[in-house]
Amino acid sequence: MKRLIFTTLLVSGLASVMAPGAFAQQDSTKKKMDYSEGHGIMIKTKSADSAKKGRFVGGITFTRVDWGFSRLIDNGSFNLSPNNDFLDYKGGKTSTFSFDILQFGYRFNSNFKVYVAGGFDWTLIRLRKDITIAKNSNEFVYTDQSPIHFSKNRFSSSYVHIPLNFEFRTSENKNGKRFYLVLGPEVSFLLNGKIKQISEERGKEKQYDSYHFQSVRYGGTVRFGYGGIGLFTKYYFNDMFTTSQQAGLKNMSFGVTFGLN
Repeated sequence: MKRLIFTTLLVSGLASVMAPGAFAQQDSTKKKMDYSEGHGIMIKTKSADSAKKGRFVGGITFTRVDWGFSRLIDNGSFNLSPNNDFLDYKGGKTSTFSFDILQFGYRFNSNFKVYVAGGFDWTLIRLRKDITIAKNSNEFVYTDQSPIHFSKNRFSSSYVHIPLNFEFRTSENKNGKRFYLVLGPEVSFLLNGKIKQISEERGKEKQYDSYHFQSVRYGGTVRFGYGGIGLFTKYYFNDMFTTSQQAGLKNMSFGVTFGLN
């Protein structure tokens, strides 16, 4: 996961460096000198974005890289109920990471676009307690591993997500940058659940199962930014797990987003 995050941020950084040059001809007013008559003539041409006619856009991409924190909301509260106390987690190490690799949509004008995207999403919960959640059980069953202490006890899920985004952006300023507002619903499909544990006694261990995560998850996202960087928040409307004891336990996340332009 660390290697994936490093590679993702490296590619994102390169994309953000290259993007202004790649799109300069489309998003900026082009100027050139014509010396055919022996003197200079300044010619201004309209940018492609200023065209009033809409157009279809899309293809393979690497953008909207979200990296931040996740929080569990138990029936409207950030405090976990007794039924969910075994999921007590370290807030500073409970995180989210996602990005989009495909998008297809329609740009109506230089300020508004609608598109469907596709990508991947991870929620990484760092458990406080030295427990192991059982696989292939009808309800949440876990065992206390004391006196074994886990230096890392991470409970995570991975999803394929498909957002429908409505993108609003201002006109470019003199620096060639814009403000962005991107919002819309999304649906996600579970890939797997995972437990990763590290201890002196047992070393590094990994286990995979659905762990009662919702197979289909739906929610909404809001992003606001300037240039290629901004802030995001996500909230999922259905319960995080399928088990009846965890009814009302939902998930939200917030953090920074890269690659808005």
